[in-house]
Amino acid sequence: MSARFIVLEGIDGAGTTTQTARLVEALRARGEGAHGTREPSDGPVGRHLREILTGRVKVSASSEVQRAAHMALLFAADRLDHLGSEIQPRLRAGDWVVSDRYDHSSVAYQSVTSGEAGAVAWLRELNRHADRPHLTIVLDVSADVARARRLARSGVRELFDDDELQRKLATFYRELDRYFPSEPIVHLDADRDVDAVAHDVFAAALAS
Repeated sequence: MSARFIVLEGIDGAGTTTQTARLVEALRARGEGAHGTREPSDGPVGRHLREILTGRVKVSASSEVQRAAHMALLFAADRLDHLGSEIQPRLRAGDWVVSDRYDHSSVAYQSVTSGEAGAVAWLRELNRHADRPHLTIVLDVSADVARARRLARSGVRELFDDDELQRKLATFYRELDRYFPSEPIVHLDADRDVDAVAHDVFAAALAS
């Protein structure tokens, strides 16, 4: 099969990181070249973003709108670097690329945190030079299940680990098709067992 660019999306605790790794493993077992990646990326802007998300670096902003815009600009810059340095070269080499998050996360998180009615249109325009995935798989998970998973895992609490925010984001992701109407998007029930979800993720990727 020809190379595909597959994106996994969902709220924190949906399982995007686990399912990205599982899909790459399944593709390789099938004999395909496959590369797993993530956003924020491991590039210079992505590393800076991770320091913000973990609270090591503070964003100076006088309002939530300014903070969301600041983050959106950083994510967009990281995305273009990610594409040029990692995603596009891998696709040209014939590998499948599976990304744990992409610009759908920017549209979801920055529009919800800003609270501005026109935020989605601005965020889409900000990312208009970002290549489109062949398929986006949304792992829809209930906010309560996602919260339990976040509490169970070890690690530093991140910027967006707020229960009410995650509930709003869960609703946004369930309606993601409204904001990306021309793109192939598949929704999967991620409240289920990891293996059952991985089976359906693999099937959806092969059908893309």
